[in-house]
Amino acid sequence: MDFGYRQPVEIVFGSGARGRLADVMQKKGFKRGVLIADSVFVKNGMADEICGSAPVAAVFDDFGANPEIAAADAAAKLIRKNKADCVIALGGGSAMDLGKFAATVAAGKASAEELFYGELPSKGLPVIAMPATAGTGSEVTSVSVMSDSARAAKKPLVSDAFFAKVAIVDPELTLTVPPFVTAASGLDAISHALEAYWCKARNPVSDALAVRALALLFGAFEEVCRDGSDRAARTDMSLGALLAGMAFAPTRTAGVHACSYPLSEMYHLPHGEACAFTLDTFIRINSAAEPERMNALCRAIGFASPSAMASRIVRYKKLTGMRTTLSAIGCTDAAALAAACAAHPLQNNNPVSLTADQLEEAFKALG
Repeated sequence: MDFGYRQPVEIVFGSGARGRLADVMQKKGFKRGVLIADSVFVKNGMADEICGSAPVAAVFDDFGANPEIAAADAAAKLIRKNKADCVIALGGGSAMDLGKFAATVAAGKASAEELFYGELPSKGLPVIAMPATAGTGSEVTSVSVMSDSARAAKKPLVSDAFFAKVAIVDPELTLTVPPFVTAASGLDAISHALEAYWCKARNPVSDALAVRALALLFGAFEEVCRDGSDRAARTDMSLGALLAGMAFAPTRTAGVHACSYPLSEMYHLPHGEACAFTLDTFIRINSAAEPERMNALCRAIGFASPSAMASRIVRYKKLTGMRTTLSAIGCTDAAALAAACAAHPLQNNNPVSLTADQLEEAFKALG
């Protein structure tokens, strides 16, 4: 047995943990931050609460669900203008991805475009990540997913510069997340944990984190989608998503995420829904290749079989109104979609090697 595990992000977890931001900044010696926040938090007053409780000089919220390199340049300009020594990223994956990338752009001389297509530095301005959805795991990973719509490009960028200095995980921030986003985020987190468990780069630490994450996520998913005000369920989902992030941070994801990027780029599916689209398919494919390992996982988290787990995912998708067929997403060229998915580098981390033809058949089987 030969493996390594590294997690450099300091974690602060608990209901109301957002109130510790000022203390965290003081302990780290940060004097002035710029808040990068989803616009919903500007509208509902949460950004004002954050700015009123800690030394935050400015707020940037001009970005979408798939943050663009142009937004990173604009955010970096604001960071430099305010002479900020840290960045606070509040929101879902888009806010944290943008915050981490903009902090890296702001620390150097290269533009966002130059970093997106060129060599990434290993350091940037420190980031405090405050996830407001239970799903992305970006608060504890070295990944920033950015887009350049002018060239129809979207990709996960990986650098030690993207590790947050501190992750403040407050389940209360997820209480106002609408049901569909809650479901999509939760299925993204389940995907993270499953892919960390079955990928080629797995290790005993990531296994342990993934198993605990999956027990929490499957245990709370339906309740949190049914009643978003359930604080216990929200807490379990936040903790499960955090552990899933810690599981895949060193192992990376695999086939599910390899397919998610073309699905988002070509058919504009939100990331969580794009992951959910093929998740049950990959459960069945990968379980057939490693039945003993997947059966052990199922026993540990309360499923009778991998097939039962896959069926649960299908039920989740139907309950929450997600698209489940090629016709539903407007795909008329399964071959082109399959080719793009097969070519994605993350397919190399999947335990089963799939050709474009095999993926095309899998897509067609969805209807």
